[in-house]
Amino acid sequence: MAGADGRRPIVVGVDPDPSKRLALAWAADEADRRRLPLRLVHAQGVPTGGYRSGETRPSWEEWNQALHELGDQVLKEAVAFVRSRHPEVEVSTLLAEGEPAWVLRQEARGAALVVVGSWHLSRRREMSSSSVILPLTAHAPCPVAVVPEPEHVTQQPAYFVVGVDGSPHAAAAVDVAFEEAALRGAHLRALYVWHPPLLGVLDEDAAVRECRRLLSETVAGRTATYPDVELHHEVVRGHPVQVLAEASEHALGLVVGTRGHGGFTGMLLGSVSQGVLHHAGCPVITVPA
Repeated sequence: MAGADGRRPIVVGVDPDPSKRLALAWAADEADRRRLPLRLVHAQGVPTGGYRSGETRPSWEEWNQALHELGDQVLKEAVAFVRSRHPEVEVSTLLAEGEPAWVLRQEARGAALVVVGSWHLSRRREMSSSSVILPLTAHAPCPVAVVPEPEHVTQQPAYFVVGVDGSPHAAAAVDVAFEEAALRGAHLRALYVWHPPLLGVLDEDAAVRECRRLLSETVAGRTATYPDVELHHEVVRGHPVQVLAEASEHALGLVVGTRGHGGFTGMLLGSVSQGVLHHAGCPVITVPA
């Protein structure tokens, strides 16, 4: 899906409700910052009662035609929104048949980033539902941005947050976090959250020192690549989901790996990644290893 110039696009799932344009706006801003094309995707699953109108007879062919017409209009309005916001961004569209999670996973194969909205993972049958977000973030081969809130600057200087646990997924997340911070001229907070085991440890100080060592190793070398990003890293005691969610309240964005230490083969998504998707107060970018 890369363009003729080799640039991979940013793919965004377009919600049919024009009032839910947070993800679309975030994706358009990101495409402009990265100088990448933007691909707008609207996926149509099985027709539902929500599309029924008084003039539509309940035949499959006419349901299908009504959905296609609606999808075309949704994409036309989305294109107009993007062009009014960033006229220089190259825009393409895809109206696809199939479940949104499957369609976006297919599109992710050739994407630099996939962006979806979030209604706090509560709505069903929407591009922003948990039935789309969780399988997409678990299986997409590229980073996925989930946008429940707009980017907000409630503290100065503005900063991104990245969760670190010493795993390969965390190392990949750090790379993305540095890039995102650099694109915005923001600082970066790298947090290693130490969650003491239920039975405790013999030497807590030694455990914290090991966390600091893993954190330092994970972020080592990135400051040379991104010299303008001011890095702050710290080890925090607590539950990872709670600590990262609290850190996200004043952040431009939160970056986490899709899986960390302690994961089990076959798990769809790490418990920390899944938890912050539910509780974060800012856009969340999940990054596969």
